[in-house]
Amino acid sequence: MTNPEPDILRRGQAIFDRLRGANPEPADSPPDEPEEVVTESPPEPAVEDESPAPDAASEPESEPVALAPEPVPTPERVPDPAPDAIADPEAPATRAAHPASLRPLPRVIAIANQKGGVGKTTTTVNLGAGLAELGYRVLIVDLDPQGNATTGLGINPRNLESSVYDVLLHDVPLDDCVEPTAVRNLFVAPATIDLAGADIELVPAFSRELRLRRAIEGLDNAFDYTIIDCPPSLGLITVNGLAAANEVIVPIQCEYYALEGVGQLLKNVNLVTGNLNPRLEISAIVLTMYDSRTKLAEQVAQEVRAHFGDKVCRMVIPRTVRLSEAPSFGQPILTFDPTSRGAVAYRELAKEVSGGAP
Repeated sequence: MTNPEPDILRRGQAIFDRLRGANPEPADSPPDEPEEVVTESPPEPAVEDESPAPDAASEPESEPVALAPEPVPTPERVPDPAPDAIADPEAPATRAAHPASLRPLPRVIAIANQKGGVGKTTTTVNLGAGLAELGYRVLIVDLDPQGNATTGLGINPRNLESSVYDVLLHDVPLDDCVEPTAVRNLFVAPATIDLAGADIELVPAFSRELRLRRAIEGLDNAFDYTIIDCPPSLGLITVNGLAAANEVIVPIQCEYYALEGVGQLLKNVNLVTGNLNPRLEISAIVLTMYDSRTKLAEQVAQEVRAHFGDKVCRMVIPRTVRLSEAPSFGQPILTFDPTSRGAVAYRELAKEVSGGAP
């Protein structure tokens, strides 16, 4: 009896050999295919990457070319008319510049009008404060016996050792009676009630009309602006003020009665110019107490501008309660209420008369 194991082993070995011989063929083919696919796939994307690369490089080159012409018509160039728009207002501003702003420093200005209550003292105090705010050294000389400019700047006339009265009658240097105010660069030569009799006391005095002029000349140009507040009358005090000044600023209330006083003032200015002070002339006219609600104020303003031309200041002083309240606190309107209409008007008036900051 033969042993069946060798036969079984042979048959099993034969089956195993057939199976092993069949497996390597399919097993060898699949790895060969991925290897070929791998080798084929990398060159294809490499070729594809090289082809778009020049396209991408060419596209950005074309984009800046397209952007280059855009800045030429960009909206930023549209504001180029802005300089023209700025130049247009500048041209009328230069053409309409007030003649008084062209005068050289130092300037001695008399604020005068034969009619009372037209805003002489208010204009003197607030115009002086506006000039001081611009940086000028300003001296206000109070020639009115009522002393409203003195009290309107916070100076108590009862506490003064000397005043303008002593300057005119006793030859006291003007510098000795100058008082500082709460406003920087603004000073005042105060007045007292003694000035009420100065007109009579000056009658026998030597060179009675030129006493204030010599006192101001003794300051040696220490102030850029010297503003003289003249009383509403034509006496020796007013004549002293006109003889000492180089120019006159006339405040005119926007009412018909104020126009009558201007005619008399012009005659007096001509008399002083012909006999005492050839340099004196009316440099500016200021319209005060303007009420835009009334046609009368507009008519008066039109008549004054038609008669005096470019001497009339463009800035008109409105009628406001704050301007009347400020003197009771001993302050100019520019410090009492800096944002009020009156403060803005006098600030602009100071710029117009002076031509701006020094």
